[in-house]
Amino acid sequence: MEKLIIEGGRKLQGEVEISGFKNAAVAIIPAAVLAGDVCVIDNLPNISDVVILSTILKDLGAEVSIQDTKTLSVDTRGIKECFIDYEAAKDLRASYYFLGAALGRFKKARVVYPGGCCIGTRPIDQHIKGFEALGAKVDIEHGIISVEAEKLIGAEIFLDVVSVGATINIMLAATMAEGITTIENAAKEPHIVDVANFLNCMGAKVRGAGTDTIKIEGVKELKGCHHSVIPDQIEAGTYMIAAAATGGDVVVKNVIPKHLEAITAKLKEMGVSVKEEGDSLRVKVTKPLKNINIKTLVYPGFPTDLQQPMSSLLSIAKGTGVITETIFEGRFKHVDELKRMGANIKVEGRVAVIQGVKSLMGAKVSASDLRAGAALVVAGLIAEGETEIENVHYIHRGYDHLYEKLTALGAHIRKAF
Repeated sequence: MEKLIIEGGRKLQGEVEISGFKNAAVAIIPAAVLAGDVCVIDNLPNISDVVILSTILKDLGAEVSIQDTKTLSVDTRGIKECFIDYEAAKDLRASYYFLGAALGRFKKARVVYPGGCCIGTRPIDQHIKGFEALGAKVDIEHGIISVEAEKLIGAEIFLDVVSVGATINIMLAATMAEGITTIENAAKEPHIVDVANFLNCMGAKVRGAGTDTIKIEGVKELKGCHHSVIPDQIEAGTYMIAAAATGGDVVVKNVIPKHLEAITAKLKEMGVSVKEEGDSLRVKVTKPLKNINIKTLVYPGFPTDLQQPMSSLLSIAKGTGVITETIFEGRFKHVDELKRMGANIKVEGRVAVIQGVKSLMGAKVSASDLRAGAALVVAGLIAEGETEIENVHYIHRGYDHLYEKLTALGAHIRKAF
């Protein structure tokens, strides 16, 4: 198994180019099933989730080719039905988007209950509620989710909780339903807007994405298109945090600054200089950092995906900070690893109290999920001595060329097996 070994204590300096958004890509790729045609998707991140989804499409009968690691050409005309087994679905959550896409096109689908990072309960009841409201019958037996409908009819759907996955899955299914579907209390994340733009590029009629009310007017057919994925706000936020943690000076390029307002505000509150320069942000540290309080919220609040990397930064800031995790109850598994490196963190339920220490010490640690892995990388960059991170396959799920990008910024990092 691959490991990352980081020799800490070096300031990150220079420029880093942000890749396409993982969370958008893993929904857009399954959505291509709806077209029954050729779709070309640009600015994809070179991550394992994209590779897995491409393999699933091939297994379903699509013709798939990847050009220069960033461009995916998908011809889904050869797909006649959608069944995704355990081996295909076990490593990523996004396999459930094939349910909405295949339901929309074929009016049926079977997908093994999805896998992905173990960060807490992630029920799909809101997905099911949406499918059933559109007229589908949903069965779950032996871990297999089956959805089927004679036809789909537009409906008014109110989500009991704000759910990114359910919002996207209902959008996918509703694109080819008869009539108009309205999703109330919809999630507003930037990648929902990107998925809606992709659907509209194929000929769908989706309006209101990015607000809490989305309307989808069903169409009879969709067509192929060419789409470019938006920049990854979580990758960008991670490099911003890493720059701040190392006392560095980094220009984070190819970003949409508005998507990063929550993390920018918190870094500024800590005393970090963050300056917008067109589609770039310059993150620079010129004075000691102070601890702050953070509460994760749905967009546009502070993203849960940056809570874990942020905890590494707070662990060496002056004073006491508090992180309240409102999205996933299992998102503090990385804390024990940080404590092995000398962090002073106490967790009670969904609250972590962090007392800043002077420095962290290198240690052997293990990633428990994707963003926990990112947190340990940040910790390794600031720790004295050498940090060895195991289970880096989690990190490869969401960070494109992490090793190369950090090395270019001056980090001393190497791979080992």
